[in-house]
Amino acid sequence: MITLQKHLGGFMRQKKKIIVLILLALTQFLVVLDSSIVNVALPAIKESLGFTDASLQWILTAYVLTFGGFLLLGGRAADLFGRRKVLLTGLIGFTATSLLIGLSQSSESFIVLRALQGLTAAFMSPAAMSVLLTTFSEGPERNRALSVWSIVASGGAAAGVLLGGVLTQLFGWHWDFFVNVPFGILAAIGIYKYVPAHIKEESDKNLDIPGALLITTGLIALVYSISQAPELGILDASVVVTFVASILLIIAFVYNESKVKHPLVPLSVFRLRNVVGGNLIMIPAMAGMLGMFFFMSLYMQNILKFTPIESGLAFAPFPVILGFISWHAPKLVKRFGIKKLLIVGTLLPTIGISLLTALPLNGSYIVNILPSIILIPAGMSVFFLSAILAATSGVPARESGLVSGLINTSQQIGGALGVALLAGVAAFAAGGVQSPEAQLQGYHAAFAASAVLMVGALLVAVFVIKVPKKDSNSSVDEAVVTSH
Repeated sequence: MITLQKHLGGFMRQKKKIIVLILLALTQFLVVLDSSIVNVALPAIKESLGFTDASLQWILTAYVLTFGGFLLLGGRAADLFGRRKVLLTGLIGFTATSLLIGLSQSSESFIVLRALQGLTAAFMSPAAMSVLLTTFSEGPERNRALSVWSIVASGGAAAGVLLGGVLTQLFGWHWDFFVNVPFGILAAIGIYKYVPAHIKEESDKNLDIPGALLITTGLIALVYSISQAPELGILDASVVVTFVASILLIIAFVYNESKVKHPLVPLSVFRLRNVVGGNLIMIPAMAGMLGMFFFMSLYMQNILKFTPIESGLAFAPFPVILGFISWHAPKLVKRFGIKKLLIVGTLLPTIGISLLTALPLNGSYIVNILPSIILIPAGMSVFFLSAILAATSGVPARESGLVSGLINTSQQIGGALGVALLAGVAAFAAGGVQSPEAQLQGYHAAFAASAVLMVGALLVAVFVIKVPKKDSNSSVDEAVVTSH
């Protein structure tokens, strides 16, 4: 009887964890989806709300600024004030702003609401990962949960392109935002019911306000300078001043953290070499991969004249391949370790992106595009799990929100850097000419720069990530965690 009760208790606990994982994955999917779904809708939003060419970029920039700028604060707030509380606050705010964006009647209100949506996402995303890290124990259980998370995090962008094309063409751009509302409400109800109110939060509620102000303003300034460089020019006075200010603010933040009693980011976390490596590798990898998405979509629509739906369908193999391999990635981690998988996970996208530098004017989807759409997700599927494991393993539960904020910040900075840098490279290579030949020349240059960024990520995988000695019976975590 006692044995039966133990089995039933274990089954119910496992069932509850699965429900929590589904809810957290849904939450992260909404964040990732919203960063890509709007790209296909930009022309329709421009026409509907009267955006100018100069102001249209703020649909993306306003979101990225607040999202990237507040991620560290959002992650630390989850550690201090309750993961469920911060997650629900962010999720409810994200759902409400999504509804209001869909109802927008002017370009000004749209941009303001997009900035608020990015702010809510900055608290929602690291809190969700923090709940995952504190719900699932290190080892095979957490690795499986993180594989699901990585499927959502990396596949959501491709799904967003497809869904955005369908919704925009069939129902209008408003539904790119309305679609968040029912799923946001469902996730909020489930999280309130199944996630404990005070799951492993810190008892000491001291928040490093000076540190929070320094890093938030520093990151916002950094993202702003990166995002404005292609539009204004890399030597524009406002770009240079903002970039220099961002570096000074970040330096001041590091100094502050080394002196205060209750730092926002305890510098001791960077003694874990793989935490440093996991965050460092994410920046060039995300820059290269997101830039690839952006310019491949432009190639399909501007050169091959695909419709939004056709462009979305062209990416359909991407999430399928990525999801299948990602589901089996924990077994691959156990067998090969994160270092080898990070090498493979950066090498395959490097090859896939390099093939895109030879795209012709009269290209064929099967011959010229599909090989890359197979190689890139095959690499990304093992890259994301391995990078997240490196960046989060061995970290105390009380700092899980902080580390979640760090890895999310690395992703966002990398994404903002990639799109801005590659847009500048493409514009320079095209020389201001709008002909298909000039556009294609710009795309080739952007893909070449993207491949170089992926090589940078590959070098981090080879020279920075370390794996300790292990015996054949060691756990996955013994194979992937090392500290220096």
